Amino acid sequence: MTTFYVQPYDISATGFYFSSEDDFTSRIGSIRNDYGQPVEEFEIQFIDGAAIDAAFAKAWEINQANILRFMEAVEEWDEDAKRRFILAVGECGYTFNPETDEPSDLDVDIYPVDSLRGLAEQFVEDGLFGPIPDRLAFYIDYDAIARDLAMDYAETEIAGERIVYRCG
Repeated sequence: MTTFYVQPYDISATGFYFSSEDDFTSRIGSIRNDYGQPVEEFEIQFIDGAAIDAAFAKAWEINQANILRFMEAVEEWDEDAKRRFILAVGECGYTFNPETDEPSDLDVDIYPVDSLRGLAEQFVEDGLFGPIPDRLAFYIDYDAIARDLAMDYAETEIAGERIVYRCG
C-alpha cells in the first residue's frame, strides 16, 4: 500500500494522510485553516510504499492536479513501465502526457547490468564487435570499451537496482 500526505501551503492548516483515491477526494475539500477558511493549495508528499513507487513519484512530480492519475498508474503499470518512465522523464528529460502517451512509447534502452564495463562485456559476448578468436579474447580492453560507451550510455540506480540506459 502506498501512503501520501497532503501538506497545505497555509501554515495554519493541518493536512492528512491518505492511501486511496476515495480517501483523498472525500477529505480534500474539507480542509480549513485556523480561521475557518477553506484551504485550496497543497503539496502532495510520498510517505511510504515500494522503492520503485517512490522513484516513480519523484519523476512524475506528483501534485494535487495529477495525484489521482498517478495513483492509477501505480496500480496499472508494471515495474518495467515505471522504470522506463523514471529514466525517460526523470533522467532523459522527456515529456509525458499520461492521458495520451504510453510508457512503451518512451525511447529508452535499458540494460540490466551494474556498470558500463558489464555492458561492454555483454556487447562483446553478444557479438556486437564481430567474431573474436579465443586466442585474442584475453586482450580485449573492456575498460576502454566502457569509456567509449559512456558517450551514449549512463549508469543509475532505481529502487536499489543498478542499471545502464541510453536515451533514444
